[in-house]
Amino acid sequence: MPDLSTIVSDIAAEMAAAPDRGIPADYIPPLAAVDPGRFGIAVIERDGTCHLAGDADESFSIQSVSKVFALTLALGAVGDQLWRRVGREPSGSAFNSIVQLETEHGVPRNPFINAGAIVVADVLLGRNQPREVLGELLRFVRAAAGEDGIFIDEAVARAEQDTGHRNMALANYMRAFGNLHHPPEATLGVYFHQCALAMSCRQLALTGRYLMAGGINPTTGHSIVSAQRARRINALMLTCGHYDGSGEFAYRVGLPGKSGVGGGILAIAPGIASIAVWSPGLNERGNSQLGTLALERLVQRTGWSIFEPRG
Repeated sequence: MPDLSTIVSDIAAEMAAAPDRGIPADYIPPLAAVDPGRFGIAVIERDGTCHLAGDADESFSIQSVSKVFALTLALGAVGDQLWRRVGREPSGSAFNSIVQLETEHGVPRNPFINAGAIVVADVLLGRNQPREVLGELLRFVRAAAGEDGIFIDEAVARAEQDTGHRNMALANYMRAFGNLHHPPEATLGVYFHQCALAMSCRQLALTGRYLMAGGINPTTGHSIVSAQRARRINALMLTCGHYDGSGEFAYRVGLPGKSGVGGGILAIAPGIASIAVWSPGLNERGNSQLGTLALERLVQRTGWSIFEPRG
């Protein structure tokens, strides 16, 4: 097998030449304006070895990938009580669907669809004001990555608020069922700013290492979450991290992964590597077209799928 740096470089070259790049999210103007020719990949091994190619150091809006980090903080705040307000099952519906909330009495199917992530934001507001919640989130991702350059893109956050009518409907609907405990505008303010987190592939892969390393930050040796909680977050990423495309992603890639409509994907090879890819063009399910293809090729060449026999 070629060395990992060669594999990563080869994949980036293949993605640069790919003709079908998908379509950037057009309903959030700052995302629609991103060059669809961009592609970045970062693979960080457990020992800290970093393999970068393409636009791996260019910041982008991670959007729903941020839901992984918000979930980590919410579980730290309230533990398994969270699951009284949000489920753990795949939705089988679009990420912004309202349909299931009617029949399931305002309890979202999982924390990675929009309704579930809005409940997670509401949980985080249980202890703090919106500004403090966002400060805590920023401190968390910066500490996990060991990078101070991660920021919240205020222009993206404003655009989210200006165009987020369906999310406003989801929040108000859950409020009517009693599953939102704070004013919808406060909870949505946290949610929109959370989704506007901006970082590069390298920074995103660094941030995700605790999920690769049994809940431990490999650089500091500090525990971020328990090994059991890291396993369970990874399980949710595998089953729910790509919305109604989660089964297809598991079939093609076979790693826990979380996508965002900014074109980023965080993928975890447990015990082996934390991986981030970015290409702004999306497929029909709202997941990065080339990001998914790049991850599929990576696992084909490395054997990192969790379904691959070991030893």
